[in-house]
Amino acid sequence: MEHKTDHITNHDQAAAAESSYHYGLVKRAIEAIDGHQDGPLSLDALAASMQMSPAHFQRVFSKWAGVSPSRLQQYLRLGHAKALLEERFTMLETSGAVGLSGSGRLHDLFVKWEAMSPGDFARKGDGLTIYWGWFESPFGPALVMGTDKGICGIGFGAETGELAAMEDLVSRWPKATYVEDPDMLRPWALAAFGADTQNAPLYLIGAPFQIKVWEALLKVPSGHVTTYSEIANTVGHQKAVRAVGTAVGRNPISWLIPCHRALRKSGGLGGYHWGLPVKRAMLAYEAAKTGL
Repeated sequence: MEHKTDHITNHDQAAAAESSYHYGLVKRAIEAIDGHQDGPLSLDALAASMQMSPAHFQRVFSKWAGVSPSRLQQYLRLGHAKALLEERFTMLETSGAVGLSGSGRLHDLFVKWEAMSPGDFARKGDGLTIYWGWFESPFGPALVMGTDKGICGIGFGAETGELAAMEDLVSRWPKATYVEDPDMLRPWALAAFGADTQNAPLYLIGAPFQIKVWEALLKVPSGHVTTYSEIANTVGHQKAVRAVGTAVGRNPISWLIPCHRALRKSGGLGGYHWGLPVKRAMLAYEAAKTGL
């Protein structure tokens, strides 16, 4: 039984590493698409820009995205965010009725999360032990942090660099004790970037207003988007759009608390703490996976 568990873990790790490699490919494709403003790039042109044969590029690209490069390219172009707002906008008050039972919708399977008390948050992590480790993800190297209660932080190093990502998350809870322990976190990390998200509990560490905003984000289904102003309405602070934007940007558990699904009312992507290429890749990945 022990050997079987090791085999599954190694298999999952290999799959995650392969997915991370494919994200690097998609990242370079995004850069090629962004640098080309005269309509869609052909398969041959995209493959040539990455010094790959069309057949090889199509094969590895489609394996990551689940769709062809030409199909994903339409998701990656700047108009996709606006199209998502027009076609897949989620009213958070009614999001509970919008397909939340689908097993393919990542965050919808989250039924277990807990928040730190305001008093504990004010102590900036004093007395708290936070475990950390680096893992491969579909969006490059991912720094996962967690307490004994669940995941409390996920950061991405593809754009910022691994050292900056580490310093960023540590600075949020400066008085905590940090222990490198990827083995402790691995089941949650594999669940977060893999199959069964019910096995990835969350432990939200933030101020009360921030936690209200993050809770609202958890109501946005995969493949859908919302706006900062809609979130502000939902949390009862209609005029606090800027404060909501700040709280979204301070979300410590990226991807699982889907701050990448928050857009500007104009249809612009807005910012993203871990880099806009990561945000665009996440939206494209979800759109492709949900067949939108």
